[in-house]
Amino acid sequence: MKLKILTASALGAALSLCTLAGQAAAVPDNAELWKIIQQQAQEIEALKRQQQHTDQKAVAADEKAEAAVTAVEETGSTGGNWADRTRVGGYAEVHYNNLDGSGGASDQKEVDLHRFVLFLGHEFTDDIRFYSELEVEHGIASHEDEDPGEVEVEQAYLEFDLNDRHMARAGVVLLPVGILNETHEPTTFYGVERNPVEHDIIPATWWAGGAGLSGQVAPGWSYDVLLHEGLMTSAADGYLPREGRQKTGEAAADDLAATARLRWTGMPGTEIAGTIQYQSDITQGMDPNAGNAILYEAHAQIERGPFGLRALYARWDLDGSGPAAMGADEQAGFYIEPSWKPVSNIGVFARYNQWDNAAGDNTGSENTQWDFGVNYWPHEDVVIKADYQMQDNDNGEEQDGFNLGVGLQF
Repeated sequence: MKLKILTASALGAALSLCTLAGQAAAVPDNAELWKIIQQQAQEIEALKRQQQHTDQKAVAADEKAEAAVTAVEETGSTGGNWADRTRVGGYAEVHYNNLDGSGGASDQKEVDLHRFVLFLGHEFTDDIRFYSELEVEHGIASHEDEDPGEVEVEQAYLEFDLNDRHMARAGVVLLPVGILNETHEPTTFYGVERNPVEHDIIPATWWAGGAGLSGQVAPGWSYDVLLHEGLMTSAADGYLPREGRQKTGEAAADDLAATARLRWTGMPGTEIAGTIQYQSDITQGMDPNAGNAILYEAHAQIERGPFGLRALYARWDLDGSGPAAMGADEQAGFYIEPSWKPVSNIGVFARYNQWDNAAGDNTGSENTQWDFGVNYWPHEDVVIKADYQMQDNDNGEEQDGFNLGVGLQF
């Protein structure tokens, strides 16, 4: 057996020697071997760089994917679609007034597109929002003096959430005073025209450029504080608050105003609130005979089943000999409005209004007005109104008659 193994090994070795001998001419020398080794090293290094580049691209792709997920979470919208974060709305109301004037007051027999309003809002993130309101009053507005209308920006502000309970806002805002100033869509109140107390005393609609804070201080309790442009009245205007609204149109800001409101809504269907405003110079430095002005306002809204009640009191105290000489140092008014809905979409109301823009003169400048009427809501966002008004004014100028209206919101 050993002899066979040795014989086979010898034969294999002989064959290998023959093969090597045949290939001896093809074996590279040392220089060629070194060249081959260098070439292979370069190929290996290139492969390493390619792998590293691939790894970097994978990491970058992961980072982009993570950033996209974060953006979606922050905006609440896929693909950054602005339309998903933008809201459009509005309201409109058309009035027919048929009033007979007496005591020097003129008749009023007219049809009026009193207001057409568009809302536009946008949510940049879950914590940053924009709101705006553009209004056209009385149908037409242009540079022609005889055109009765106006184009107004009543709101245009940014709102920032500071945390779950407090927020900040800056821009053109509706002031937090009264019942109608912030919520005045025609479907939300009784009567064709807005009540005269909030029209002449508060005076709604009242907006201003400024900044402030709002939020919740306890369950059912909320607050608003604002620093904003003030009124600019004069003796020529009778120091009337309504004539002093600057509407954020190159508004004089020599003397700013501060407004604060505290509101309680801790019971369903109930709101009780009070507002105070202070301005150190209601004429913006134009009248040395006038000084500071303080507004006090308190109101309540209560709904119990088919019964409702609104009540409001507002009072201005103006300092200075100028307002005192005209009796305008005290301007006050109140109204009370019970209502009843016999069915869910029909409501009837009565309202007693009393107000006086020259209460300090004691010469008979008080105004009173009774309103009785009905609202019919064929849809929750559409209303048809009718009411009858009776005035009894100390100055003898009175308008009695009826009003019809239609309004909507969307």
